[in-house]
Amino acid sequence: MKRDLEPFEKAERSIVKKYRRELWGPFIAALKRYRLIESGDRIAVCISGGKDSMLLAKLMQLLVRVSDVPFQLKFIVMDPGYNRPNRLRIEENAELLHIPAVIFETDIFDVANKTEKNPCYLCARMRRGYLYRYAQDMGCNKIALGHHFNDVVETTLLGMFYGGQLQAMMPKLHSKNFPGMELIRPMYCIREEDILAWKRYNNLEFIQCACRFTENTASGIGESKRQEIKGLLSRLRQQDPDIEKRIFNSIHSVCLDTFPGYKLGGEEHSFLESYSEK
Repeated sequence: MKRDLEPFEKAERSIVKKYRRELWGPFIAALKRYRLIESGDRIAVCISGGKDSMLLAKLMQLLVRVSDVPFQLKFIVMDPGYNRPNRLRIEENAELLHIPAVIFETDIFDVANKTEKNPCYLCARMRRGYLYRYAQDMGCNKIALGHHFNDVVETTLLGMFYGGQLQAMMPKLHSKNFPGMELIRPMYCIREEDILAWKRYNNLEFIQCACRFTENTASGIGESKRQEIKGLLSRLRQQDPDIEKRIFNSIHSVCLDTFPGYKLGGEEHSFLESYSEK
């Protein structure tokens, strides 16, 4: 008699069976294309408690079992000051999905909420710093984050429309403040709609944005620029289903000599001198 699968077994099986083309395939493709994992790596998988980071944890667990490249994993959860229900949900999901996560606490929400100037930016920078430091203290040389295909596309448009620059989200970054540490994004080629499909198929419930700042913001007033970009892309997708794919491809096919200027290492450069009148 065939036994019923445990929730973590069902979640794992669905990744490599039902959603192999949507999840496992793009995951492996990103690892190979951007050379994200090397022999001997010690990788801290950073879990926020949302659907993206939880799926990342399961993908990495599956990978370490079958990979020909030997590497080690640590699963870390940074608590920036979650309320009790959110903290409990993260702990329950980690146990349900058999993710051996280590939780460490910080006061990031308290600090970020005391500033009136861009608390989200401060919160993001502090989170990254704490994750790097904790992972390094654990002997890791890389941290893995759960950013996906849609994050890449949205970030590209955010930089163009609101930041006044052409800037994308890299699949791999060397840390400037923590020598020897790298950041990798193994879900770089996975679409958000497929993550949601996996979540629904397995009847999983994860925390949403647990930020105190947005919790305390009146409905409709504090809508982020990212949500505006999501809405724009949704409208464009109705006319052109491949619009996001082309934006994604464009950051891999940059014609640098068609731009009058660019930045490299924080310094501004110009091509204009190359086009002086003859």
